Amino acid sequence: MVNQKQPEAAESKSRQLVSRLSYSFGAFGHDAFYSTLSTYFIMFVTAHLFDKTDGAQSKMIAAITAIIFVLRFVELAIDPLIGNAIDNTRSKWGHFKPWIIAGGTIGSIVLAILFTNMGGLNTKNPILYLILFAILYITMDIFYSFKDVGFWSMIPAISFDSVEREKTATYARVGSTIGANIVGVVVTPIVVFFSVNANHGQGDTRGWFAFGLIIALLSWISAIVVGLGTKENDSELRKNTEKTTVRGVFKVLGRNDQLMWLSLTYGLYTSGIAITNAMEFYYFTYILGKPGQFSLLATLNAVIGVFSVLAFPPLARKFSRRKVFFISIAIMLVSLACFTVAGDSLPMVLFSAVLFFIPQPLIFLVVLMILSDSVEYGQLKFGHRDESLTLSVRPLLDKLGGAISNGIVGIAAVLAGMTTGATAGDITGHGQLVFKLFMFGLPTLLVLAGTFIFFKKVTLDEKQHAQIVDELEKTWHEHLDTNQNPEDIQQELAGTTTVQVPVSGELVSLQQVAEQSFASGKMGEGFAIKPSDGEVCAPFDGVVEATFPTRHAIGLRSDNGVLLLIHIGVDTVTMQGTGFVQYVTEGEHVAAGQKLIEFWAPAIHKAGLDDTVMVVVTNHGDLAPFKPAKTTGTVHQGDPILDLTLKTE
Repeated sequence: MVNQKQPEAAESKSRQLVSRLSYSFGAFGHDAFYSTLSTYFIMFVTAHLFDKTDGAQSKMIAAITAIIFVLRFVELAIDPLIGNAIDNTRSKWGHFKPWIIAGGTIGSIVLAILFTNMGGLNTKNPILYLILFAILYITMDIFYSFKDVGFWSMIPAISFDSVEREKTATYARVGSTIGANIVGVVVTPIVVFFSVNANHGQGDTRGWFAFGLIIALLSWISAIVVGLGTKENDSELRKNTEKTTVRGVFKVLGRNDQLMWLSLTYGLYTSGIAITNAMEFYYFTYILGKPGQFSLLATLNAVIGVFSVLAFPPLARKFSRRKVFFISIAIMLVSLACFTVAGDSLPMVLFSAVLFFIPQPLIFLVVLMILSDSVEYGQLKFGHRDESLTLSVRPLLDKLGGAISNGIVGIAAVLAGMTTGATAGDITGHGQLVFKLFMFGLPTLLVLAGTFIFFKKVTLDEKQHAQIVDELEKTWHEHLDTNQNPEDIQQELAGTTTVQVPVSGELVSLQQVAEQSFASGKMGEGFAIKPSDGEVCAPFDGVVEATFPTRHAIGLRSDNGVLLLIHIGVDTVTMQGTGFVQYVTEGEHVAAGQKLIEFWAPAIHKAGLDDTVMVVVTNHGDLAPFKPAKTTGTVHQGDPILDLTLKTE
């Protein structure tokens, strides 16, 4: 029997590793695609799509950038609906993988086409080219959105284990950081290698098409790997009993004030950094005159970006997310000041550009954490939970920032003379000044404006989120969606539920615990245990009705209708999930004795908190009077402790 279990465990670990690596590679290809579209595509448009003898090139560049800008605004009305459509998708392949594969396939095909002149239509028939460009671009963008929202919403469906989810997310973020920066490493070598004319290291249209095609293939292959290498666990995971209608989408987003203020902050910020990031390649090409050296910067950013991602958890614990945000902004502003005076000094340019990049993953993660917390904020405020819908805001703003960046970069390139055929020696002092105002001045203003809004309006921090979770915990049983009528509920409660001890330890009176909401009976009637073990198991057969992002509590409904809350420790909501592992998810059916949560008591004690486990029946008013089989002494997980039956008139 033991020998049989060992291969199963090994197979399970192997499956987890394959899933993590597949998802990480998916993130790698996904962000390589986005980086190409938001940063390098505009370089192709301004410097290679048109011949330098074509007098209409400036007008066409302006028209293309205007189309991109307008289409991204059109998507403001489309992207939230995409998140909602994914929430409502049901297929034998799961919620997310159909959209990831479809988005990766169509998006990759269109990206490769956009890195061409469409058979010369750009000069032979400019109007037809612009019409086709607009159709292709909006098609690509919509399918990219389906892939983006589906991909980043997939993590909870890959595993029920919170630790495994966190590992998967970390692998993915590392993969995306490398993917976003590796494009900068390979762009010049690929373009020059496949070009007929090296053109001072800038390459030609043949080289740029090869670059676009390679990135498109990489993105498509990575989407297929996610489809084949990951497995969605189908349960009630991420389902809303009440579906959000199209009409209700904007109401859900608009009424969440913290989500809206954070969105405005991030929209201004991401537009600013996208401008500077996109113009760095121009700086190396037209100010330094060394486009090949850009690979060095991209390599440094790829390596440092990984360390920056890994540094976020300890920094957030030490300083709080809010302080990490402001410290990161301060570093970013210093880097912009250094970059402004770097001139043609390669060491100074590299120092400034790397310093500018270091805070970016940190700020991204701060925004992502607050955005995730706004799900609970909206749930408490409005009684409805919308995860994919809420999280669709972030990619929408990233794309909007990319669109604004493309528009600004296109204008700056034309005004500074950085178009087809130009070299560093052709750029005048006035052209350099105009370029630097766009590259450094405008982003500084946008970042400062976003920071001011964050300082004044975004109040959702770890402490407030803990309070929100605590309040949701107290009211979880009041908002259970059910289609049952009162007669069905009465019949459901007609049986007897035997409650088992969920965790081993010493029984104590509920009235003696330090948490007043439990001691007073406000949360319900039950018992408490000073645990000798960190394993919390299901006390009966039933359904997980409520889970919490802090993993310190869980709400259950027995198969015959008893509602029970298990709460681990006093004020442990403030630990933000540190030291807790959750093995089940909301909507999952569990059997008596099945492991629900594990906690590490030393982590609770180190935080100066009490680890007493409180167990309360929250719908005790519907039940006959009851009391524990014993009130003191040692108990073991699985011991019967309560027998609950329907109240008789």
